Amino acid sequence: QVQLVESGGGLVQAGGSLRLSCAASGRTFSGFVMAWFRQAPGKEREFVAVTSGSDVNTNTDYADSVKGPFAIARNNAKNTVYLQINSLKPEGTAVYYCAFRWGSYHYTEAHKYDHWGQGTQVTVSS
Repeated sequence: QVQLVESGGGLVQAGGSLRLSCAASGRTFSGFVMAWFRQAPGKEREFVAVTSGSDVNTNTDYADSVKGPFAIARNNAKNTVYLQINSLKPEGTAVYYCAFRWGSYHYTEAHKYDHWGQGTQVTVSS
C-alpha cells in the first residue's frame, strides 16, 4: 500500500553536505511517522531521525550522534521527506533508508516500521 523511494546519495568529501529525499507514493503526510535509518559496513541498521505531523506543526527526534549536523524536514504537498546531512564525516558512510509506520510514536527500533525504501548509498571520503 505504501511505497518509498529514496534518492540523493552519492560521493562527498568530508565536511560536505547532501540532501536525501524519500518520496511516498499516493499519500499525504498525516497520521503516520517517517524515519531515516542507516547501515554502515559491518554494522547493524541504526536509527538516525524521525518526523511526524504537518509542515507547520512538526515533531522531530534525532539520534544523539547526528544532532546538529543532520536535519529532517518534510514537504507534504510533494509527499516527500528529506534528510539534510551537513558536516559529513567518514563514519557517516552508509546506506541510508527511509521507513514508514502508521501512528504517531517515534520509535527508534527498525523492526517497528512496516515499510521501507530501497536505500541510497552515502560515501564520505577523506
